[in-house]
Amino acid sequence: MKKTESRNIGIALEAPKNKCSDLKCPFHGNLSVRGRQFTGVVVSTKMRKTSVIEFKRLNFLKKYERYEKRRTKLKVHNPECISTKEGDIVSVMECRPLSKTKNFVVIQKLGEEKGFKEKMGAREAAKIVTKKEEEPKPGAV
Repeated sequence: MKKTESRNIGIALEAPKNKCSDLKCPFHGNLSVRGRQFTGVVVSTKMRKTSVIEFKRLNFLKKYERYEKRRTKLKVHNPECISTKEGDIVSVMECRPLSKTKNFVVIQKLGEEKGFKEKMGAREAAKIVTKKEEEPKPGAV
């Protein structure tokens, strides 16, 4: 197989137009994909060749007979030919373990999420809670 040629990964989708020399790329390397497939939003790309994606799911609570919203974060391999950035909606698929925490690889970029920066800004603002310094009560030593 030639280095510039992209290979069939077993799923009906187009190979990326960019070429890469990454051995852990399912299209241009020798990484096989299998198993679970998820769609999520990239929330971080601070690590080299790694992205963190997040997707929402519903969990049923038997006691209350209702659903609760939960978020799942996955560390995924980000090949050079796809090169996602924060706010992108991506499709990922399971592969062999690439590191201690990476078991998924990005296979397709689907678009950008609207209002991503505002959502992440609101989430950061909600995290930071200023704690009032407790003043000693009068008469207490």
